[in-house]
Amino acid sequence: MVSLNDVSMTYRGGAHAANHLSLEIQDGEFVFLVGPSGSGKTTIIKLLTGEVQAEEGALSVNGYDMRTIRRRQLPELRRTLGVIFQDFRLIEDRNVYENVAFAMHVIGARRREIRERVPYVLKLVGLEDREKRLPRELSGGEQQRVAVARALVNSPRLIIADEPTGNLDPAKSLELMLLLQKINELGTTLLIVTHEKELVNAFSKRVIMLENGSVVSDGTGRYYGNETE
Repeated sequence: MVSLNDVSMTYRGGAHAANHLSLEIQDGEFVFLVGPSGSGKTTIIKLLTGEVQAEEGALSVNGYDMRTIRRRQLPELRRTLGVIFQDFRLIEDRNVYENVAFAMHVIGARRREIRERVPYVLKLVGLEDREKRLPRELSGGEQQRVAVARALVNSPRLIIADEPTGNLDPAKSLELMLLLQKINELGTTLLIVTHEKELVNAFSKRVIMLENGSVVSDGTGRYYGNETE
């Protein structure tokens, strides 16, 4: 579970990245996080992954207290998280299988575990026949599926997707979101950060809207860019 209670953080210059922000995400939820540029979406990602720390308030992620977590505990926390980036961040000289397996090597997984888990995840995202391809030999949609597989391979409790459809056309964006919905239905909590209102409105999910570092609306409804209904 994710819990932020009265969390505040200010960047140099006085801008409120988080302004007495409170929200909770329960295990198994599918949540969209929306809001205009500078509203605090990126800051929340950094707070949840331990990249930055809140100045005030209480924050916990998957049982870890992020105000008191020690540096040596951060790798443990991050094993419970999967992060999908807009720019994919694939290793260009490694094939699909190796890109996904790398995420398991990093946490010290055994070779047998890797041999069993990677093909399963590649099949789940529809890339079982692409495992020997290099990133440059894949379409944009396929590269994003590799990124999804890499985020999923260590069985995280929570996947955070930061503008995952930003580099995809509308058809591929919808295809990716349906895949993420399938992953959510298998039990993984999903937090999708996006500005694409058409995509949000295609799914009847919880929508949290931020503005100036605070939650201004939270519920299931349509998203109209700067307003939800």
